[in-house]
Amino acid sequence: MPNIAEQLSSYAAGLHYDDLPPEVVHQAKRFIIDTLGCAIGGYDSEPARIAIDMASTVTSKQPATVLVSNGSSSPDMATFANGVMIRFLDFNDGYTSKESGHPSDSIAATLSCTEVANAGGRRLITSTVLAYEVFCRICDAVDVKPNGFDHVTIGCIASILGASKALGLSQEQTTQAINLGIAPNLALYQTRIGDVSMWKGCAYANASRNAVFAAMLAQRGLTGPSPIFEGAGGYFTAVSHGAFQLEPFGDKDQPFKIAECSIKRFPLGQYSQTVVQAALEVREQLPEVSDIAEINVSTLQTAVNIMAGDPEKWRPGNRETADHSMPYTAAVALMYGEVGQQHFDDEYLQNPALLGLVAKVKVSVSEESNRRVPEAMLCNVEVVTKSGQRYSSEVAYHKGHYKNPLTDAEVEEKFRSLANGVIPDARTDGLLGRLWQLEEVAHVNELIGRART
Repeated sequence: MPNIAEQLSSYAAGLHYDDLPPEVVHQAKRFIIDTLGCAIGGYDSEPARIAIDMASTVTSKQPATVLVSNGSSSPDMATFANGVMIRFLDFNDGYTSKESGHPSDSIAATLSCTEVANAGGRRLITSTVLAYEVFCRICDAVDVKPNGFDHVTIGCIASILGASKALGLSQEQTTQAINLGIAPNLALYQTRIGDVSMWKGCAYANASRNAVFAAMLAQRGLTGPSPIFEGAGGYFTAVSHGAFQLEPFGDKDQPFKIAECSIKRFPLGQYSQTVVQAALEVREQLPEVSDIAEINVSTLQTAVNIMAGDPEKWRPGNRETADHSMPYTAAVALMYGEVGQQHFDDEYLQNPALLGLVAKVKVSVSEESNRRVPEAMLCNVEVVTKSGQRYSSEVAYHKGHYKNPLTDAEVEEKFRSLANGVIPDARTDGLLGRLWQLEEVAHVNELIGRART
């Protein structure tokens, strides 16, 4: 039996664009559009400015583009800067299973590596679908949080496979990239607990940076420790605390996991997407928001752990904590009738009236929600008024969930809203046109050139 690294590299080497059904290609284009929109929207954030400044200190014989900025850097540093932009708004896609996360974060790696390989849209699509497949299959197999590890420990593996495919590595080189990428890059779950820092939006970007570095080392012939999963000091021992098996990968006969990933409607943690939608539906029923006495949210245990599991979530001191706070985002939805990027600025975080409403939120675990995991993220929001009236809404599949998907027009509208004011409208039109026809793009650097100020 081949070991896990050999199974992954064999699948990667054998996957080709022609193996992808038309609906998978189309779905990949939707996620690439959504992800690049998130990157453009996150370009002017403080973490992105820091990452871009770091990237600007590096010149390379294999330059890769830093999105929006008109600059370039080494492939790994460009991947990091682009990944920070992608993740900052917490607006990119999601996948939930035993472990959860944002497989589109790996697009930072597939994009840069496709560019430096001088390859085109078909290579980008194939390597992206591969990264999604690896991320989701491992998330189906193991939850790394209880052992103190962050989901980007899985994301690193997905980015290694995506980067290796984009660079055109052989099966043996890909195996070595996996060995080289996993051993030094195990990320701690403390990243998402308590007073969440800027690193929350940088962790997967860093995993992808390390993945690209590992793939480039393997391309040059460096070998890594093996067997990296099964060995006495390997992944099974250190991270998962037990062996796991991967389900069959997507192919012409087996569905691809990218079809089970969801696009976000709101710029906040994925486990609060249904909560905010339910809160907005309740708000439409309320005579007066000022009459709210209690806000009761019931949802799944994992959502409570991540989005309402510590005191900081009731009084978030920064954007990173607020967009991962179920009480805060539910209160914003009820008070303002929307949740946008601006609602995580200091003027809202320090608003006494809003914080007073946050204090009225009570969060509990629903056994029915737990039973529906991971197929749904069922939640119920109930508001009790001062006069005792009760208003409630239940949502299982938020708008954007793969069972309640955004239309192509809505994906494009989201992209335009994120690009507005960052890149010129005419360039946005051209970029979208090429992205929808990505399989026809001969060189992705021509595409990336359109995503600039």
